[in-house]
Amino acid sequence: MNILSFPTGPYATNMYIICCKDIPDAVIVDPGAKSFEMVLKTVQEHSLKPIAIWLTHSHWDHIVDAAKIKKEFSLPIYMHEEDRGNLEKPGSDGVPMAVPVFEGTTPDHLIKDGDLLTVGNFSFKVIHTPGHTPGGVCFYCQKEKTLFSGDTFYRGLIGSLSLPTSQAERMWQSLAKIATLPPDTIVFPGHGPSTIIKDEPWLSNAKKMGVVHS
Repeated sequence: MNILSFPTGPYATNMYIICCKDIPDAVIVDPGAKSFEMVLKTVQEHSLKPIAIWLTHSHWDHIVDAAKIKKEFSLPIYMHEEDRGNLEKPGSDGVPMAVPVFEGTTPDHLIKDGDLLTVGNFSFKVIHTPGHTPGGVCFYCQKEKTLFSGDTFYRGLIGSLSLPTSQAERMWQSLAKIATLPPDTIVFPGHGPSTIIKDEPWLSNAKKMGVVHS
């Protein structure tokens, strides 16, 4: 599996392009501000064929260029139903945006916990991880021991619980679920550097340990 990472926008939101070494199919995860230009350049340079956009959640910094990329490549968007409203009408979740108003779009596939998504030779399990947002998800590839965690958690931090649609109690349950993954699972978060599950021992008991919110 090839994973290409691109920090985007004012909060350095990580957009990822996931692809295989021998198959041109590629998936775009969380296309934030100015992702459009990065995707165009990367697709050309690596001779890739985008097949879908996967969204970990619908906060503005993860979806700014979703509509533009969807139109350019005629791509379906996959996301959880509980977050669809803010994709369709950006800003409707009440989170202040640090970018100009941008175009919303409609999700094509509403995913749920346990669903399987594929790109090339790799299969990813959808793990519903509400808390930071109601429809937050992670994408887990057991074969590669790889997790895309969105803003559920980062290295040593969890996603903010002070935002209008955040739900603290659901977050603790979500983190405990993630803590059951193999300890050598590599985590690619929505912001910041990658980490490994075994290096985040607080996951199973985040509430009592008072882990800092981002």
